[in-house]
Amino acid sequence: MNRLKEKYLNEIMPSLMEKHKYKSIMEVPKLEKIVINMGVGDATGNSKLLDAAVEDLTIISGQKPVITKAKKSIAGFKVREGQSIGCKVTLRGENMYNFLDKLISIALPRVRDFRGVSPRAFDGRGNYTLGIKEQLIFSEIEFDKVVKVRGMDIVLVTTAKSNEEAYDLLKEFHLESNRRVNNGKEKYDC
Repeated sequence: MNRLKEKYLNEIMPSLMEKHKYKSIMEVPKLEKIVINMGVGDATGNSKLLDAAVEDLTIISGQKPVITKAKKSIAGFKVREGQSIGCKVTLRGENMYNFLDKLISIALPRVRDFRGVSPRAFDGRGNYTLGIKEQLIFSEIEFDKVVKVRGMDIVLVTTAKSNEEAYDLLKEFHLESNRRVNNGKEKYDC
C-alpha cells in the first residue's frame, strides 16, 4: 500500500471525522482521481510536438495519455474541428497515490515561489486545479531530451461537498506551503 493512502486511512480520515463531525466514515471526503492535461496548441503546425508531449506525459504519469481533439473550429487559432490539440491522463487508485506522492515530495518543492494551496483555485464542488508552468520539475524528465518546455494542469478531484472540506483534505496531505510567522509577518519556506 502506498504511504499516502496509508496516511489517509490512519491519520487523515480520523482527523477529518473529528473536525467536521461526520457520523460515518463514508461521509469523509477522499481523493477520487487526478487528471493531468497538457495543451499542445503548436501541434497544428508540427505534429512532432504532440508526440513529444505524449512521451513526456507518459514518463511523468506512468500511464499512456489520451490525445484530445478540438470540439469546434476556431479560425483565429487556426484550429479545425477534430484536430489533435493536446493530451490528458486520468489517474485512479494506486497510480493516483504514487503520482500525488511524487508531486508533493519531489516536484512541488522544486517550484520557485510555490506558496501552497490557494483557496481561490477550487471550483465550488471541492475540486482543486493546479497549474504548472514547466514539466522540468519532475525528476524523470531529462532536460536534454525536452523538445519544448510546456506547462500542464493538474486537477485533484475529491468527493468533498464544499471547498472548505476539500481544502482541509488537501491540507492534511501537506499540499500547503511551509509557513513561519516571524515578528507578525508570514515568511514562506519553499
